[in-house]
Amino acid sequence: MESVSEKALPPNEGRTLVVMAKAPRRGAVKTRLASSLSPEAVTAFYCCLLDDTLALARSLDDVEVAIMCPESDVDELARLAGNQASVVAQKGEGLAAGLTSVFAYFAEGRRTNPPRTNTLQRRIIAFNSDSPHLPRSVLEEAFETLVAHDVVVGPTHDGGYYLVGAKVSHPTLFAGDGMGTSSALERLLARARALELTVGFADRFYDIDIADDLARLAEELRLAPARAPRTAAWLKEWDSTAH
Repeated sequence: MESVSEKALPPNEGRTLVVMAKAPRRGAVKTRLASSLSPEAVTAFYCCLLDDTLALARSLDDVEVAIMCPESDVDELARLAGNQASVVAQKGEGLAAGLTSVFAYFAEGRRTNPPRTNTLQRRIIAFNSDSPHLPRSVLEEAFETLVAHDVVVGPTHDGGYYLVGAKVSHPTLFAGDGMGTSSALERLLARARALELTVGFADRFYDIDIADDLARLAEELRLAPARAPRTAAWLKEWDSTAH
């Protein structure tokens, strides 16, 4: 007899979207904006980004939304997220450890016993907490890409990536250095090749690191503020004082 975990599910079930986040503390988030914004402004801006990113994640149908963060940030992020997402502590320090924790925790089915879905049906995507400007269609298409590929990656214009997804855990996929550098994507793809994994790509996009990114995002949200209302309101005020 077919077990519960082996039964076929509707195509959208078993999808998990994990936001990689930190608690919004001074000096701990968006540090490259420190030359353009005061520490208080950086923290306030990050709160807006995170809130709108969670709203974007929740706008997808049949998707479980979670936050992966350092253990010290769990309580604060749980308060900020409310009932929008579950919050899980990563094992180890840094972004590489956080991404490894995402797939170890969610892809290996540690939340339920027995797992709710088998590994072929489960699709997990991790993405940045500063991505409220990402079109919803990009996330939907990334999940679809995972149907036919082992890994999906969303490249950024600066040589990194804003999104990565898989169906099972690959513990060495994020091993080594290079996270947050211009070679991050190249290193990830090299490790994927070494593991003989098939890789599909989401649309190339940009993340929010420097003042030019702020200006670009402000212009986009000026034309379409409903995409990220809290961030749009913050950027409108910032833009009026900066010029």
